[in-house]
Amino acid sequence: MAQRAFWKGYMKLSLVTCPVAMTPATSESEKVRFHTLNEKTGNRVVSHYVDAVTSKPVNEDDEVKGYPKGEEDYVFLEDEELEAVGLESTRTIDIEMFVSSDSIGWIWLDKPHYLVPDDSVGEEAFSVIRDAMAAAGMVGISRLVLYRRERAVMLEPRDKGIVLWTLRYGDEVRDAGDYFAEIDARKLDPDLVTLVGRLIDSRTQPWDPDMVRDPVQEKLLDIIASKKKGRRRPAKEKTDAAPSSSNVVSILDALKRSIKAEGRAKN
Repeated sequence: MAQRAFWKGYMKLSLVTCPVAMTPATSESEKVRFHTLNEKTGNRVVSHYVDAVTSKPVNEDDEVKGYPKGEEDYVFLEDEELEAVGLESTRTIDIEMFVSSDSIGWIWLDKPHYLVPDDSVGEEAFSVIRDAMAAAGMVGISRLVLYRRERAVMLEPRDKGIVLWTLRYGDEVRDAGDYFAEIDARKLDPDLVTLVGRLIDSRTQPWDPDMVRDPVQEKLLDIIASKKKGRRRPAKEKTDAAPSSSNVVSILDALKRSIKAEGRAKN
């Protein structure tokens, strides 16, 4: 069942405007969440800010944002100053530019949202913009205030709608070269690559959402259900020991044994 839109506004391209509605494409509402309680009373525990030096509670009106400029030395910023530098929270996705759909790497994509027309009158304008982007192999770039922060967003045509991705900020993305540069780039034995290819082929299957199910969540729900019924919690399952890295094994031999094991498992 489709969820209610959490944001409504307009999508604009030059003089073309249409009303749109947006809903997050992912949800964590089904995740098991816990409250912290006082075990003696069963009451919920609440958090309060306290002064790190005096240990006295801090009144909410006395809280202020501070940027460290030295040890125990801060520049204070008032709420009005922080709000002044942000984009005005307009309800318009003004598409400022287009870029090739394959030019934005996956690492820049943050959170996906479904964007749909919000009335039948604006549906034609929405569809024309969507189809024109798809035909040109382009995605739109805009800026928007979401989740109380100004964000760059990417609009990607998808099926009959548009997926709006919030994009990560430039200082959030680390350069892969800093981490991969030390990996040896020597030429590999083609026989080894062929054997791994056979392993990949033997394990290839159609995508299924069950591949990314959460077994921890399922076990937590079992424990909660047992406790509701007054039963003892299930015994902890034994897990296989981690393979030791101290044993030096020939990669070729290991691959051959793996392929044999895969064949036996299928028979």
